[in-house]
Amino acid sequence: MAWTRWTGWRFGWVFAFAGMTGGVVEDAQAQQVGVPPLLVGDRVGPGWAFSGLPDQKLPRTRYESVLLDGQRVLRAEAQGSYGHLVHDLPPSTSPASGQLVWRWRLDRANARADLRHKAGDDVALKVCASFDLPLAQVPFVERQVLRLARSRTGQALPAATVCYVWDPSLPVGTVLDNAYSRRLRMVIVRGQGDALGAWTDERRDVAADLRRLFGDELGGAGDALPPLTAVAVSADADNTGADSLGHVATVALQR
Repeated sequence: MAWTRWTGWRFGWVFAFAGMTGGVVEDAQAQQVGVPPLLVGDRVGPGWAFSGLPDQKLPRTRYESVLLDGQRVLRAEAQGSYGHLVHDLPPSTSPASGQLVWRWRLDRANARADLRHKAGDDVALKVCASFDLPLAQVPFVERQVLRLARSRTGQALPAATVCYVWDPSLPVGTVLDNAYSRRLRMVIVRGQGDALGAWTDERRDVAADLRRLFGDELGGAGDALPPLTAVAVSADADNTGADSLGHVATVALQR
């Protein structure tokens, strides 16, 4: 699964799985479904790859293993930069096969970000899930744009992506389309009132969120959902030219 931006067509994602110690993390690893550790020692683990723009000239968002609070975690630092860490899932992975769980903290927010506008379309920290939504279910105009984007880039750009975002400028529960494309829809899971520099645990039913955010393009409640194709961790600051810093401790799919 490829992630990119083409002539104003923007896809942003981010998922990380970093090894930790402790009972909660061991339980998460025991129940893990198809997502390998993001970190192996002091390196990003096999199965995770950096994904940016074709022939990217922008700085790359930095993802690295660091020691924080006595544990190895993923540090995601954006400085006028772009790029994601992506793990492709096996074909036909059902979104109903598990819940997406992760642990993260935002340490420095992007003060210029405003997801309601293209000029502010940067996220300090987000975790995303991509789905193989059939093109026939995509609205006609967006379908043609997506076909053209796939042809121009040579990449299998996702037809539906759900991103879970930490953005202190917006209320928790806010749902909005990406400023560049409705192929990416976002929900603010941490926002106004959430403390910076504090670890928080998340658990999301990706099947329910897919129905909630893309219900206008899916069939009835009894119809099968499109496969879950990839997860990602991401931070970017290329539109604002600003900077941000966050950390991710775990990402997994749990049965």
